[in-house]
This record gives sequence, C-alpha cells and structure tokens, in this order.
Amino acid sequence: MNLVRSLLFNLIFYLGTLLYVLAGLAVSVIGVKPMRAVVHGWSNFHHFLTRHLIGIEERFEGELPSSPVLFTIKHQSMYEAVATLRVFSTPVVVMKRQLSDMPLFGWLTQRYGVIGVDREAGPAALRNLVKAGKAAAANGRPVVIFPEGTRVPVGEQPELKPGFAALYRATGLPVVPVAMDAGLVWPRGLVKRPGVVTWRIGETIPPGLPRSEIEARVHQAINDLERRPAS
Repeated sequence: MNLVRSLLFNLIFYLGTLLYVLAGLAVSVIGVKPMRAVVHGWSNFHHFLTRHLIGIEERFEGELPSSPVLFTIKHQSMYEAVATLRVFSTPVVVMKRQLSDMPLFGWLTQRYGVIGVDREAGPAALRNLVKAGKAAAANGRPVVIFPEGTRVPVGEQPELKPGFAALYRATGLPVVPVAMDAGLVWPRGLVKRPGVVTWRIGETIPPGLPRSEIEARVHQAINDLERRPAS
C-alpha cells in the first residue's frame, strides 16, 4: 500500500509541480507578490498531498521567531526543503546550484529568491554565498541553510560545511537551530510512509560569535534536537 501511495504521490506531485512552475513564471511578469504566492501555493500543495495521500502529520515543539533569523536545519529528506516555504515567512533558501540552474524550476527559484551554491567552486562559492546572504538580510527575509550540506541519514552527525559560518558572519542574524525527523517517514528511495513529522525549534543563538563557537553550538543543537524524545 505504501508503494502504491508513493507512486501516486510522485505522479500527482511532479505533474502539479510543472503546472505551478509554469504559473509562477507567467505571473512573475506581473510582480513579485503574485509569483511568491504561487510558490507558497506549491508548498501548500505538497503539504496537502503528504497529509492526505501519504498520511504524514506534523507537530511543532518550540516557538518560531517572528523576526528574521538564520534557520539552521538538520536535513534528512526533501520533505523539509519544500515545507520551509510554507512554515517560514518567505525564506531565502540555500540550495545546490544545480537545482537553481535547472530550466523552468530553477528559473522560478531564482525569481523567488534562493542562494544557489556550487560545491565545487571553492572560494568563489563562498563569496557568492556571502553576497547573497547580505542581500537577503538587508531585505528583512529569514535565511534557511542546511549546514551539513546535504541530506543526512537519521542518526548521523557529519561536520558542518564552512559555508554556514561565512553566511552567519555575512548576515549578522541570530541563529535558530531546527531538527526534524522526516527521514523516518521519508527515507531515500521511492517509498514514503505514514507517520508524524516533528519540528523541533531550538533556542536562539546570538550573532557575532567566533566561528569555532557558533559551529560547535549549532552542531550540538541540531543533533541534540534530533535525538530529543517526543514530548
């Protein structure tokens, strides 16, 4: 049954995504607000399908801040990458450059406002990340980064990528660590499972800390949050 539901989800979601992308590009000539409304509608569409087709529910532990912050998220699956657009207030998301350069989908993400990072570009990638991060903070938008750099299997704790510390310094924003357990219901591969995804929102970490300290605190926070038992 999970396989059938997953196949049906993929069929509906990716066909729907194409329609949302085309609609978003079309209304982007009118203005930024209509285009962003379409993108948020796409995230809501994703949530509707995961809730009613796969059977995934959500719960939240902790308070989401109302002011712009730098969200550092433990990344287990594609689920949270899409859900951030619905849960946070018009965030700027750091993503792989390959995604932001894709025809159609990538063009829409660029118009919405993302930070595409080429992991092979070295110092040039960090310079672009810093520049884009400063612009996002200046516009009053929260910034989302997956500081471990890629999807991580449940329970693993890789070191943070250097881009996080550079973005932290550039934006001057406080940090809010976040962990989710979406990997339990949305592992790598085709099959998704019903269950509850818990968003665990950590305590805010102030700006201006030394690199070694902010990296250590964020690394510990996102992994402690991941291990925290459901309350």
